[in-house]
Amino acid sequence: MTAAFFTSVLFLASYLTYHFQVGSVRFTGQGLVRGVYFTVLISHTLLAVAIVPLVLVTLARAHGGRFEAHKRLARVTLPLWLYVSASGVVVYWMLYRL
Repeated sequence: MTAAFFTSVLFLASYLTYHFQVGSVRFTGQGLVRGVYFTVLISHTLLAVAIVPLVLVTLARAHGGRFEAHKRLARVTLPLWLYVSASGVVVYWMLYRL
């Protein structure tokens, strides 16, 4: 999980660097796919913001040896983190490949 955390930190740093240089890219899809795109994008963005403190607290509890508290929070954190990761790929695919 520590490796996954640092991989995510590296990805976030590269993502932010890219978007500070390039700016935002407009979604050009029309019809139903536009609604799907924005639904996925909004849920991804909101959960991406929320996942940061959840991941930090979950990791801190594990590193501090508070494993029962870690497990309780990890049951929420892991599925959300997986959703954020997967939905990020979906957003990228819809934005650049559709």
